[in-house]
Amino acid sequence: MTCASLESAMLRWVHAPNKGVRRVAILLFNDCSLQGAGVIAEVFQAANELSTSGSGAWLYDVSFLSADGGMVSSSSGLRVWTDGLDARHYVGFDALYVAGGKGAASAARDERLLGWLRRVRRNTAMIRSIAEGRAVLDAAALPEDKDASDLRQPTVARNGAGVAEQGAVELSDRLESMRSALAMIKRDLGNATARSAAERLLSDSCTNLAPLLGEDGGMSPGDKVRAAARWLQENCQQAISIADAAQFAAMSERNFLRRFKMEMGITPSSFLLHERLAVTCSLLTESELPVDKIARRTGMGNGDRLAKVFRKRMRISPTEFRIQSRRMAGE
Repeated sequence: MTCASLESAMLRWVHAPNKGVRRVAILLFNDCSLQGAGVIAEVFQAANELSTSGSGAWLYDVSFLSADGGMVSSSSGLRVWTDGLDARHYVGFDALYVAGGKGAASAARDERLLGWLRRVRRNTAMIRSIAEGRAVLDAAALPEDKDASDLRQPTVARNGAGVAEQGAVELSDRLESMRSALAMIKRDLGNATARSAAERLLSDSCTNLAPLLGEDGGMSPGDKVRAAARWLQENCQQAISIADAAQFAAMSERNFLRRFKMEMGITPSSFLLHERLAVTCSLLTESELPVDKIARRTGMGNGDRLAKVFRKRMRISPTEFRIQSRRMAGE
């Protein structure tokens, strides 16, 4: 195998799943509302507590930001400590929320804040507004991301609303803010953790959790397949099967196989093998683990099976790959 072809193979296979802490930011400003912002922070905190009591596979790092940093006064009079906007954030976030409240109109005229949003948006997976925070994103000319759980209800008019109507609006904003956060937790940690997090925050409420969690048809078949693909990627080193992935997607195995091929252009088995080989290549290059142990650790069975797969897929043995990849790294 030539160095050029080996390099091509490495570029194709060495893309181990990006596992680690999820970076979540909530952008605040003076006279913002803490109704939605607070519940987002609570949801992720609940997920942190639930995940660390189990596998601890994912943790959410939630930060409050503002244009100048320091104390921000909310519309309710509560003050919140925030970090300022700076170049450190240009690496982006997994999720960025823009608070609502009457202060959004002033925030939408802050060119420094709008410029920061445009810059950060390039490397941010999802950006969402909370109620009036939509005006800030509009001023920055940034489209708002939607997710499978986005089941927005018509906005209740705020002008002249009575106490009961205003309370309904606040509850609606609270639940709407929860939907997006719970969708992210559901993708990362599964439906059970998302439901437990929701139940913690709504223990005294009669709210139906199904639409909040994107259940009862809330996710399209394509959304389910993409979520299952992510689950396969993140759990590829475990002893999982395609039947497990179909169950995760809440589909029959036959329908899952058909839908997966349509959406991803590859069978679930091939996708899982690709992900396992990616982790295997990474371990062969970066660790001193024996080939047999790497095979067991990456779900590839044993060294003999791994060698067969490598020779079939990459025309080289695992040991030869290790030697040549390290030689290339040292050049």
